[in-house]
Amino acid sequence: MQTRRLGRHGPQVSAIGIGAMSFAGFYGDTTEAEAHALLDTAVELGVTHLDTSNIYGMGKSESIIGSYIASRGRNPFLIATKAGITRDPGSGARYFDNSAEHLEAELDKSLTRLGVDCVDLFYVHRREAARPIEEVTDTMAALVRKGKTRAIGLSEVAPATLRRAAAVHPIAAVQSEYSLSTRAPELGLVQECERQGTALVAFSPVGRALLTDRPPTADRVAASAFLAGNPRFTEPHFSANIAASAPLRSLAAESGTSAAALAIAWLIAKSPTVIPIPGTRNPAHLRELAAGACMELSDTELARIEAALPVGWAHGDRYTEAQWIGPERYC
Repeated sequence: MQTRRLGRHGPQVSAIGIGAMSFAGFYGDTTEAEAHALLDTAVELGVTHLDTSNIYGMGKSESIIGSYIASRGRNPFLIATKAGITRDPGSGARYFDNSAEHLEAELDKSLTRLGVDCVDLFYVHRREAARPIEEVTDTMAALVRKGKTRAIGLSEVAPATLRRAAAVHPIAAVQSEYSLSTRAPELGLVQECERQGTALVAFSPVGRALLTDRPPTADRVAASAFLAGNPRFTEPHFSANIAASAPLRSLAAESGTSAAALAIAWLIAKSPTVIPIPGTRNPAHLRELAAGACMELSDTELARIEAALPVGWAHGDRYTEAQWIGPERYC
């Protein structure tokens, strides 16, 4: 298992982590026992980084991680969690709150659910556009000084936002969707993370399963509230993307590995800052993904992967207009 540094002066973590949104039923129902079995597999494989959030199942993901730690009597992971997305109690409308009061209160609840005194990394899940990022960074830095988090991060922000925040306090990580099917980070974010010594934590690194040997079926898409409305999984884009991603599956079979492993290995090779955090409920799938973090691809192999899935191959936007509310567009 390759390792990466979580920030310029941060700890070494496995080059692949786990996105624990799956523990909250985002991709289908799961039980605490199933999630614990996945975490046992992670320990066995040397996967040391867990990424969760206060809103994943409204605390369910964090509670499952907390119960795992309690049942094993130790914490084998470096844990990241997030806050900043909330809902109006009256209307239920989603909005973003980066105030000091909200972020600290939500982090305190997360610590309780996780059963720890301090997390390794705390992100602003979405930036509140009207609040200066310098103020938000000051707020987060205060949580480091209070001993509630060891490092801070930002999610779905533009390179310019990272640059402004890093002038106030070191930013250990920026989280962004990045994969063979979503390559926008190469237009500035990868480069800014390298300049700042910031880890680029890549979520959906296998394209929400498009970049695997078992891409979603129409029934699986229909069962997921997120995928059922996502442009890449609605027709005619969905059928086009299944067909367009087939060359990666063929290349993986020819190479004697899985498409998921190739996709992860390609992503890790793009920059020493990149740490993919795929989400899965299946221990066998986690083994496939982790295999990618143990591979070192040659220049020839990287070129063959990019020939199979050239830049711009995917059909449809990665988000709907509603889903684009919050993430910063920068290109």
